[in-house]
Amino acid sequence: MNMLFERKLAIPVEVKEMYPLTGAMNETVEKSRRAIADIFEGKDDRKILVIGPCSADNEDSVMDYISRLCPVQEKVKDKILIVPRIYTNKPRTTGDGYKGLVHQPDPTGKPDMFNGIIATRRIHMRAVAETGFGCADEMLYPENYKYLDDLLAYVAVGARSVEDQQHRLTASGIETAVGMKNPTSGDYSVMMNAIMAAQHSHTFIYRGWEAHSMGNPHAHAILRGYTNDLGQTRPNYHYEDLVRLCDVYDSKDLANPAVVIDTNHANSGKDPFQQPRIMKEVIHSATPHERIANTLKHSMVKPYIEDGAQKPGDGCYGKSITDACLGWEKTERLIYEVADML
Repeated sequence: MNMLFERKLAIPVEVKEMYPLTGAMNETVEKSRRAIADIFEGKDDRKILVIGPCSADNEDSVMDYISRLCPVQEKVKDKILIVPRIYTNKPRTTGDGYKGLVHQPDPTGKPDMFNGIIATRRIHMRAVAETGFGCADEMLYPENYKYLDDLLAYVAVGARSVEDQQHRLTASGIETAVGMKNPTSGDYSVMMNAIMAAQHSHTFIYRGWEAHSMGNPHAHAILRGYTNDLGQTRPNYHYEDLVRLCDVYDSKDLANPAVVIDTNHANSGKDPFQQPRIMKEVIHSATPHERIANTLKHSMVKPYIEDGAQKPGDGCYGKSITDACLGWEKTERLIYEVADML
């Protein structure tokens, strides 16, 4: 093979032995998972807000950001369940650029996968222990999920992964809600097939084992916009898009029909300052339409401490080194405005 095998990495059980959860941390994660499940099952009429930086590039600034969400959550707890994003894997369209904490625990340093695995577990553990939140991450690599499977309250499968068989089958064995994004083409059928696969049981190979999954009844849709055949970004969060998704759900035999709107990516043309407008429009779309209101569980937003983005190594604390984000003051105001609208 045309590759160099540098070192054998610790398996998930070994990493968990090095960094075990406390009883209190287990309780926090289980409580978060149950609350999210209740929302997707319609037992709780609150909305979910999956919110946080594009990528978790710096442990201290990410923890600073999540800590700021704590008093906000207390004020909006009757309307909104906040699920902080701690995205430790970063998909790259061309393969170039910063690939996330799991690859580079130091964004300006060389790849270091072992220390990256430790860094991803440590930051999620800190968030649970210090803030009481159960958090979200993207499942970019299905085999890596076991390093965090006792910590995550929400999992997303990205637009470039949603058609992959291993992602779909792994999602069918996950014990928490999994959002399946529409692919970059915008084809609803790809996303719906992924949800169908994730909701059913399977037998497949996972980390060298013959694995048997039970099916995930909380697998659901995430609309993130798409790119047309001319390479132009197009949104899919408008009223007509939501009605169309409801129609597709009505034609399928799926548990807990649900959608979360990703206010970034192609929906905003990666302009972070469009996110508040998009989120408010989605709320207005649901108001007169019972099917949309019942299906819409709510939104993903990309904010950080500072507006915009920077290059790795620029050194601005709390500013994204990947996609541009919405700053803290604008984000805090948005959460309160949305709570008032719900």
